[in-house]
Amino acid sequence: MSDLVFGLDTFGDVPEDDSGRPVSHAAAIRQVVDEAVLADDLGVDVIALGEHHRPEYSVSTPETVLAGIATRTSRIRLSSGVTVLSSDDPIRVFQRFATVDALSHGRAEVILGRGSFTESFPLFGYDLADYDVLFEERIELFAKLLDEQPVTWSGTTRAPLKDADVFPKTESGHLTTWVGVGGSPQSVVRTARYGLPLMLAIIGGAPERFAPYIDLYRRAADQLGTTAHPVGMHSPGFVADTDEEAKELFWPHYRVMRDRIGALRGWPPIRRTEFDSEVEHGSLYIGSPETVARRMAKAIRSLGVGRFDLIYTAGAQPVSARMRAVELYGSRVIPMVRDILAG
Repeated sequence: MSDLVFGLDTFGDVPEDDSGRPVSHAAAIRQVVDEAVLADDLGVDVIALGEHHRPEYSVSTPETVLAGIATRTSRIRLSSGVTVLSSDDPIRVFQRFATVDALSHGRAEVILGRGSFTESFPLFGYDLADYDVLFEERIELFAKLLDEQPVTWSGTTRAPLKDADVFPKTESGHLTTWVGVGGSPQSVVRTARYGLPLMLAIIGGAPERFAPYIDLYRRAADQLGTTAHPVGMHSPGFVADTDEEAKELFWPHYRVMRDRIGALRGWPPIRRTEFDSEVEHGSLYIGSPETVARRMAKAIRSLGVGRFDLIYTAGAQPVSARMRAVELYGSRVIPMVRDILAG
């Protein structure tokens, strides 16, 4: 299991300082950089930053923050999680991540997604009625760009290209590119069609229910004659010194965030019993290092994934608690998971 990859994932949630006051968006961005530097020092494999355009989150341009992290780290991979390709231009996305790749000496990667949040569509002038066609056409173009050769392409959502060469090139000639999927079989098959790695967003319920999607990805790749890469998963969680401390640090801020978003989507307010059940049996990896490591190892083993990213922020958890969570994840959780899986 030495080839397993472990990451940390955040949307740059705006935290509270230790006196309980929310910090500014600027301070929240700098906090993410500090957490990434700590993760790099501790041997975490990947830091992934998700794109959002809401007041609760500070990261709207993951690659900009990743470029800052690149200058202060030496080994950690620098990923988005995700880049909303539907409301962006594939050429600009490739150029920005190729630039991060240069600054980091080849450590950049991008996870492309359709976007479970839709604020970027009206913000950048896109019609939600085109949600599906935007992603279908743009991932087709992005896949061509990955060859790093002149591109000829035409579609309905942007101007056509004829022998267009895109710069900068990456030094290796390869920009690692994943597709983030939340549970759509069509999205799984599309990922296999382009021969790209699959990252599953498992944010609720028993992780084992995603096993059919992994099987579908592998069967589709075999039938389409593409490569089925090791699958990744990302799920929310939080690590503290004890189970009770982790839950009490996480729950009140998570409840506020979950209910605010849920009100926009027609969800009822979350109850503490639902939260506790998700912690015990679902896809919230919250607790002491021992508890989180045990539950992560179980999910990794049951799904056979090659990468696990922990979404370590979900609400305004205090700055000091977030730093401690990163420290415990890198120094204790990851080694414990490896030991459990090797045993």
